[in-house]
Order: sequence, then structure tokens, then C-alpha cells
Amino acid sequence: MANVKNLDPILIKENHHKPVIAVIGENQYTELTDFVIPYAVFERSNVAQVYMLAPTKGKLNFFPTLSIEIETSLSDFDLLHPEGSDIVIVPALHNSENKTIIQWIQKQSKKGATIVGVCDGVWTLGYAGLLKNQRATGHWYSQDGLTKTFPDTIWQKNKRYIQDRNTITTTGVTASLPVSIALLEAVAGTKKANEVADEIGISDWGPHHKTEEFGFNWKHYLVAAKNMIFVWNHETVGINLYEGIDEISLALVADSYSRTYKSKAKTIGNHNLRSKAGIRFHSESEEEKQVDFEIEIPNQKKPIPILNHSLSGIQKRYGKNTFEFVTNQLEFPIQTDCQENDCAH
Repeated sequence: MANVKNLDPILIKENHHKPVIAVIGENQYTELTDFVIPYAVFERSNVAQVYMLAPTKGKLNFFPTLSIEIETSLSDFDLLHPEGSDIVIVPALHNSENKTIIQWIQKQSKKGATIVGVCDGVWTLGYAGLLKNQRATGHWYSQDGLTKTFPDTIWQKNKRYIQDRNTITTTGVTASLPVSIALLEAVAGTKKANEVADEIGISDWGPHHKTEEFGFNWKHYLVAAKNMIFVWNHETVGINLYEGIDEISLALVADSYSRTYKSKAKTIGNHNLRSKAGIRFHSESEEEKQVDFEIEIPNQKKPIPILNHSLSGIQKRYGKNTFEFVTNQLEFPIQTDCQENDCAH
């Protein structure tokens, strides 16, 4: 095991030649980047057996947009790995009290798995009783609710992610990037983490964070209300699918545009195509392919510069207040003058 900078070593079962990692979602609605980014980081790194799971096989809907095909159910996984997984990643779920998922992660925890709650996935960990008398964090917007609902948890700010025994929790949506690289570092070493981080376009995946930088003021609430109410100005953004598309870039761009309350992204193209990490995204049917403008995801560019470019495009198209509304939701620290350069903090 290599020296680890940001997380303590993750316990891997002795009979696992590679770490077994499960990214679990709810078929009804699961947060897009919380799910896709951790799966893609590990699947593309080739250092682990990685599974996309849901209670049932078939379609898994993301919020705020897109959907994918799930090929392994929870019961399928249990048959494949009765000894349990090494890491379970829990994204934000529409129903954070989903009993099936809660019971499953409780069993995985008892079998020794490290349970990772990404963004509002922390609610599911809390309802599962995995955070009692432990340190944890969450999305800035949820801090008050988390504190009231789970008073026996020590809630902390100014940390991108927090590890306490066999649980890890993170802040907002884009924390899925640094925590995924930190987890990769913990199981495969710093050299591999550096390689994958460079492919994505980040140079720092440490836990430092400034929670006080994020929050909504009256301008953000006002622009959100206006964007939502003026439905005749709503736009549909088409993202063309192609074989081997970078699913991290796709998720970040689709998530960002769909949080403006003024536009929503959808994928267009052949739904039988698979992404770089082998994910099969569903595309709109022919009659639903009407879009106001299209965005191409270039594979030769890295995801973080693509995200910065998209956020810059949102600012130019919808204004500064909408731009800030989106970046606050994503809890993504970014300079307002970012264009195509990688200027993420």
C-alpha cells in the first residue's frame, strides 16, 4: 500500500484480488454526477471491479436530467459477492429513506465495507444509522436540516470530504471529483491518482474547502423564480452521444445546464452507444429530439476545462446571477472569468 495523503487506507477483503466497488442508485431518481463520476473514475483506472447497481435492472433516471441502463441489481450483486463489497458509494437519492437501499448498505457496512455518502447521499447514511457519534459533512444547503435530523452526528464545515472509521461523507455535487480521486489514491496509490486526476484536469483533490463561500442571496432566489416561471423562455439543450463519449464531461455539462431552471439538457443520438467507461445512456426518441441548441462534448479536452467552459457559457447566455445560482448548487469554487482554461481552485 502506497503512502496516502488524503484518506486513511481502505480495508480490502483478503480474497479480493482487486477492490470490489459498488456505486448504488435508486431507479426512480439519483443525482447524475454523484453516480457517474465515481463509477467512471474507478472503471477507467482499471484497478478495481466496479459495479453500477440499483434495486432492479433496467432504467435508472437521474436528476436533474439523463438516464442510463442498469445491468446488475442488488440481488445479482449479492449472488456474485456474498462476502460483500469493499467500498459502497451512495449518491444523493430522491428518496433518501429508501428501505431497500438502506438495508442493503447496512448489511454491506456490517461486512466491512467503507460506505461513502456523496453530497446528499449523506442523508441515506444518516437514516441507515451509520453516522451516530461520528464526524460528517454534507452540502452547504443541507447543513441545517442534517443537524436537526441527526443531532448525534458531529457536523463539520470547511472540509470537502470527511472520513470517520468506515464512513466517508462529502460536500456538494462536484465533491464527487476530489473524493473519487482520494479514494483511488487510497486503494491504488498516489501515482495512479495523479494519472487519473491529470486525465480529468484537476491538480488538487485534497479535503480543504471554504463552506462560507457558498450560499443563496435574494438575487439568486429571484432569478431562480423568474427562470422557473417564464416557461415560454425555457430552452432544451441537446448533447450528441457518440461511441466512447467521456461520461464525466457529459455528466458535468448536462448537470450544469439543467440547474439553471431555464434550460434542460438531454442526450440525442443512438442509445446503444456506450461511453468511455461502458455506460449506456438513454437518448430521446425521434419525436422528442427537438432542441434549441446543441452542445458537443469533445473527447480531446479534459472534463474540468469543459465544465468551466460550460459555466462560462451559462453566464453569457443567462447572466451572472443564474451562473452563481448554478455554481452554488454544484458547490463548485470557480473564478467568474473562467473561459476554456482549467481555473478551478
